[in-house]
Amino acid sequence: IMFRPSKHFVEVTLFFHCLNQAVPHVWNDRELKFARTVIFTVEEINRDTKLLHGVSLGYRLYNGCGSENLIRAAVEAVNGEDSKDWEMTETVPSDRFQVIGLVQLMKHFDWRWVGIIYSPGLYSEEGTSEFVKEAEKEGVCVEYRLPYSKIYENYFNTIVQTLRESSSKVVLLFLSLSYTKSFLSEIENYNITGKQWVGSESWITQADLASVERKNILQGAIGFALPQASIPGLGEFLLSLKPSDEPQSAIIKAIWETFFDCSFSPSNTSTMCTGTEDLRTVSSDYTDVAYFRAENNVYKAVYLVAYALHALLQCQNGSNPTTGKPCVTKDDVQPKLVSSGISNQNVNFTTQSGAKVSFDENGDSVAQYDLVNWQIREDGSVEIVNVVFACCVLPNQVPRSVCREPCPPGTRKAINKRRPVCCFDCFVCPEGTISNQTNSPECLFCLPEFWPNEKKDQCLPKPTEYLSYKEIMGALLTGFGCVGVFLSLLTSIIFLTHKDTPIVRANNSELSFLLLFSLKLCFLCSLTFIGRPSEWSCMLRHTAFGITFVLCISCVLGKTIVVLMAFRQRLSVLTFTLIQVVICILWLTINPPFPKMNMMYYKDKIILECALGSAVGFWAVLGYIGLLALLCFILAFLARKLPDSFNEAKLITFSMLIFCAVWIAFIPAYVSSPGKFTVAVEIFAILASSFGLLVCIFVPKCYIIIFRPDQNSKKHLMGKIPPRTL
Repeated sequence: IMFRPSKHFVEVTLFFHCLNQAVPHVWNDRELKFARTVIFTVEEINRDTKLLHGVSLGYRLYNGCGSENLIRAAVEAVNGEDSKDWEMTETVPSDRFQVIGLVQLMKHFDWRWVGIIYSPGLYSEEGTSEFVKEAEKEGVCVEYRLPYSKIYENYFNTIVQTLRESSSKVVLLFLSLSYTKSFLSEIENYNITGKQWVGSESWITQADLASVERKNILQGAIGFALPQASIPGLGEFLLSLKPSDEPQSAIIKAIWETFFDCSFSPSNTSTMCTGTEDLRTVSSDYTDVAYFRAENNVYKAVYLVAYALHALLQCQNGSNPTTGKPCVTKDDVQPKLVSSGISNQNVNFTTQSGAKVSFDENGDSVAQYDLVNWQIREDGSVEIVNVVFACCVLPNQVPRSVCREPCPPGTRKAINKRRPVCCFDCFVCPEGTISNQTNSPECLFCLPEFWPNEKKDQCLPKPTEYLSYKEIMGALLTGFGCVGVFLSLLTSIIFLTHKDTPIVRANNSELSFLLLFSLKLCFLCSLTFIGRPSEWSCMLRHTAFGITFVLCISCVLGKTIVVLMAFRQRLSVLTFTLIQVVICILWLTINPPFPKMNMMYYKDKIILECALGSAVGFWAVLGYIGLLALLCFILAFLARKLPDSFNEAKLITFSMLIFCAVWIAFIPAYVSSPGKFTVAVEIFAILASSFGLLVCIFVPKCYIIIFRPDQNSKKHLMGKIPPRTL
């Protein structure tokens, strides 16, 4: 829109995109609609008694075809003046607002991988460049951006090939209306499916683009459009147009002939135009007057000039109340003065239709857009509906368009420097780490007592492992321990009921009963190793084992000494046992065993065990038992050939041989066994050595007592004695 003063009125000059399109004799009735809107608005303003007192607006219309250079040339040719004296202004919001809206639209639907097809010219090229910049800020990547040309066929072939091979599902069609029509007419011949088309405001509301062949292409298309507006009286004004209103206009006559397929000149191919045909019977952009979008901007543009001029012509006491400068008369009005009033944001108004016009700090019209969606009905009709983001429900299935699906929890996101930022890589979290968010940049280590689940998106408490009564191995060892106690008790009963028999009395019944008692304790102490370790159980299990075994070995050693030296041995048993008691007390005092969570042996579970505390204490207890066993074995071996009536040495020798073999094998097995098997090895050694003593020393005697009572006599024992010496 341009303006200049005149003697009788202020003249508004408008240049339109192209009343005649690139194809000869094909007229752009949309631009005619804009021109008629200017005329309607100027007449409405001139009828307003409150605006522009004493001044009327006039207008000139030019067919500029969108080229600023062409506009300047036309101005100079028509007026013979330097075009620098002319000023241009625009009420259409800056395309930057549309671009920001398009980027936010992509972000909202998570369309992170898009393609762009744009047309030559300032509108598309700058809009595309701005979109790429804004998209990069929001993490939206452009897979390709291709120029579309009506002239070069190679350009179009490249577009078709790219659309077929690209992985992005969303295509931004940033084209002017004429280029959009040309592009769609060509692309409909190719089977391009599975694309979500996003349109710029230049074409997104043009329902006539959807020919039968294009409906499948444009189904679900979405984009931003200039907001709908209602301009009272404009629709009737547009439809009331007659060629007689502008008898000198060849353009109106040409468009009229196109509308009604007639001719004002005699022709053999068409009927004669009367000029009285009714435009309401025509379906075109011009006759679509239900709502106005772009026309509203034209309407506001003319009002903008009027209000700017109105503010400029205000005068109170010799100065302008708005600017504080000297008053300006209508003869002094210059384009720069009006333009300055607009750019300084001094003009904010509401039109008669209720449209509010204001400008931001950059002098741009405040942006308002409708988000519209193409919906093709079953009957083939096209409906372009406004989308309300509050519900975000579209009748079409929203496609996915990403270069790479988001990295799920359990993986980490790694940027690939050789590809766009949207084409990242996803790597599974290493062992012992998790990520619990989508697109996590790193994996986090679990705390020591936790371990990742299978998906590696959550840290779970590590399962604990210890020898339990409920598991098979624990139950079996418990059973063997109980059997050992039962057999020891049964042996004690047998010996007690036959305490006066020679075989019981001959081998020191007092030590035999003490040995049986200590064996019961040995079997029972194995049970302290089973179950969840606690502070008391850890201290009890090793000390009870150490003391009871020393008591047991001391009794056996006492029996051996009886065979060799035949003196009372209570003191020796007490002495040997007290030494072990002292060792255990020192161990418990200095550094006792304690429950421990072993997280080192297994990565994914915790071993509940009893730490030895002082390893010296543990091996001192075990070493003292081994020393007594070795001493007992040596003495029993030396006494194996003494008279049978006093001699248990053979049985003791064999029992000590088993005992020593078990505990010698225990050491490497104990050191190398993992987790609860360490405890199981120790229990097995206790039970095996205890059963060895019970079986070797007492079973032969019980056999004679129960099954061979005839041999349980002093005569029999004495009769078998051969002459032997010590």
